[in-house]
Amino acid sequence: MTIKELRDNNLLLLDCISGSKAYGISTATSDTDLKGVYYLPKEKFYGLEYIDQVSNETNDEVYYELGRFIELLGKNNPNLLEMLASPADCILFRHPIMDKLPMKLFLSKLCKESFGGYAMTQIRKARGYNKKIVNPVSSVRKGLLEFCYIIKGHTSVSLNEWLDEKGIKQADCGQKVSMHYFITKVITIAIPES
Repeated sequence: MTIKELRDNNLLLLDCISGSKAYGISTATSDTDLKGVYYLPKEKFYGLEYIDQVSNETNDEVYYELGRFIELLGKNNPNLLEMLASPADCILFRHPIMDKLPMKLFLSKLCKESFGGYAMTQIRKARGYNKKIVNPVSSVRKGLLEFCYIIKGHTSVSLNEWLDEKGIKQADCGQKVSMHYFITKVITIAIPES
């Protein structure tokens, strides 16, 4: 089922503008986000074709089946509570049955969790984004040796740094010919000279 089919078959119960345009913070380049509620005909609702949500490719238009809508309202979903509180100038269509679903029927202490959880998620995203700006990730992928460290006294040094200090090439470390040299050097370092 598509959004066009919902409209063509008069299955919409609520159709409203949401997002930046609903809050008056849109810019010239802002798109129009639409959300709404629909009902399914009996044969689809009770059959094997139940669809709880319909959206377009970009998720700018999202419509919820009435049962799913009420289920999410019961969980104090912020996006759906927002739909119930849409300003009159943002409502494109509202069926009278929607008057049977006042917001006060669904508001509960769950709001603290749902709205607070949403806010914390946004804060974590912003902090993660800030980390990428403050500490940009190198475009060159690190090699395995850059994650290896050698204990040196009471500290540790990177394996690459340690190999440079000892004049050892990493390419020689795995070869039998150089292994004796490498082991000798390691033992010399590991056992303090007296």
